[in-house]
Amino acid sequence: MPDGPQVSPAAQAVLNFAVKTASEHQHEFLTTEHLLYSLLQDMQAAEIIYECGADPAVLSGELEEYFAETLEAVRQMDQPPEQTAGFEQTLRVALMHAISSEKSTMDGGDLLAALYRVPDSFAVYFLEKQGVSRLDVLSYIAHGVSKRDESDPELAGAGEGKPGGKPSPQKALEAFTVNLTQMARDEKLDPIIGRTVELKRTMRTLCRRRKNNPLLVGEPGVGKTAVVEGLAQMIVRGEVPDRLQGHQIFALDMGSLLAGTRYRGDFEERLKAVLDALLADDKAIVFIDELHTVVGAGATQGGSMDASNLLKPALNSSLRCIGATTYQEYKTHILKDRAFARRFQKIDVTEPSIEDTITILSGLRGHYEKHYEVTIEDDAVETAAKLSARYMHDRFLPDKAIDVIDEAGAAFLLADLSHDQALITKGDIEATIADIANLPPANVTSDDAKMLQTLPARLKERVFGQDAAVERLSKAIKLSRAGMRDPEKPVGSFLFTGPTGVGKSEMCKQLAELLSVSFKRFDMSEYAEKHTISRLIGAPPGYVGFDQGGLLTEAIIKTPYSVVLLDEIEKAHPDLFNILLQVMDNGRLTDQHGKSVDFRNVILIMTTNAGASDMARETVGFGNLTREGEDEQAVQKMFTPEFRNRLDAIVPFGYL
Repeated sequence: MPDGPQVSPAAQAVLNFAVKTASEHQHEFLTTEHLLYSLLQDMQAAEIIYECGADPAVLSGELEEYFAETLEAVRQMDQPPEQTAGFEQTLRVALMHAISSEKSTMDGGDLLAALYRVPDSFAVYFLEKQGVSRLDVLSYIAHGVSKRDESDPELAGAGEGKPGGKPSPQKALEAFTVNLTQMARDEKLDPIIGRTVELKRTMRTLCRRRKNNPLLVGEPGVGKTAVVEGLAQMIVRGEVPDRLQGHQIFALDMGSLLAGTRYRGDFEERLKAVLDALLADDKAIVFIDELHTVVGAGATQGGSMDASNLLKPALNSSLRCIGATTYQEYKTHILKDRAFARRFQKIDVTEPSIEDTITILSGLRGHYEKHYEVTIEDDAVETAAKLSARYMHDRFLPDKAIDVIDEAGAAFLLADLSHDQALITKGDIEATIADIANLPPANVTSDDAKMLQTLPARLKERVFGQDAAVERLSKAIKLSRAGMRDPEKPVGSFLFTGPTGVGKSEMCKQLAELLSVSFKRFDMSEYAEKHTISRLIGAPPGYVGFDQGGLLTEAIIKTPYSVVLLDEIEKAHPDLFNILLQVMDNGRLTDQHGKSVDFRNVILIMTTNAGASDMARETVGFGNLTREGEDEQAVQKMFTPEFRNRLDAIVPFGYL
């Protein structure tokens, strides 16, 4: 088996010592008893035997007595001892044990467990005489459960050969949970600011007679875990109702619970021990973060028993459980199991407002100042909340604002320049957000008045002969940036009209360059057919390309701050206009995966040549006025009223 596990050096030494033992005793055959005697000299195997309740010294003495009185010695041996069928079977089983455990090497533990596959041997007899069963060995190898950790009556019972080694409830509670209440006593938890409503609802649910299991549901980073940590701190301070006084909150560690569970029943045994310990303590509350992970956890292929089904009987009794999950996972996993979901009371944890986030950051500021040995200005705290909400739309408050403060402190420590004073300013926060959001530093600012003042002049330097269009576009952008429009809409939605070759597309490129944002162009002639529109927002389920996402939605997800040009919009299929309505009205577009893409930082520009052929005719008198009137009539014919009403401005471009 070239690709199978290799024999470890320690296991090879065990095999060599077994051969040496048989040769020294002048035995004709190499047996499993020689292997067991050799395993007693191996540190790993001897530790397993000891932790399973046996005395290696006594076992070694019994084997030596067996060699002397039972096995016949051959006086002259020219050949090495011959392996018995039982010895060869033990080696094969040990290799298979290592393969099933996905190990790269076979060690002494594998050899010891494999001995039990030859049940009629004296080696197994001596082990069971000492009270060591195969289940004991596997239990210790899998997750370190020692029979010596149990009380004397249990150890005595196991000494009769009964399968012991089950983890005691208290030991399991210490191994697989984290005591949040003790962490609160040790002041290892950050304080919680606000969330009074969520805390009251959580305590009210915990005090119920039945279904006293709160389930905190909210987007990632809004503070679900912080609510539970805040409850633990309130318990320590005695700020909870009498029914919750003296309670302890244990956070279940699903990773530790699953780690090392190689054999069927290991996971269930661990979880049962934890539940027994929690049920035995009427003042214990279990907290399961990412509750959706228990649905299906520990289930074998074709089996129905998972962690959620093991929890259901306990949730109907005296066990109180707090769960936390996201809306997406709640819908995908928990609601599918209605019997599991009905045992919880759903509590929505919404994203805090910018003002609440500033309050939260002010409360946490002292911890970060102490950690980084800096002073964080009030303006920096306010800027972190406001700019993270403006530019980091793929995450949620207060988590993203806290991360900005944290990263700004780390950047201060790693800066090569010597600082005159340990101070994190508003400018440091702006630079940090620019790095995190992958945006130009010039854009990440709470004061862009100077840039807007010079925008018309700089555009005129790059786009010639379209001063009227420049003024109208600049005025609309200033109006948007001044806060005189709905913040839920895009920065601007514009329709550029006019003949071909007069600078409509060039204006978009130069605008993106001056604003230092990304420029995305989509040629609408490629979307003339109805089925091609799915390329922009993604194919529906069951169609080719469903897992790839849409060109438009993926572009905005990657670069949310950009100028998007839909060139020659009149050539697109009419269904595209229905999609654009929600973008211009709500600043959001839902793709085929149900994910909402944020367009609030996008400048949406559409160009059209509608009416260009009529404008090309020779006119008499004031031609520009006549052409603009014809241009407007052509736009009204081409686009519906609901589409035109959602535009911030229709910008006409004249002939050069």
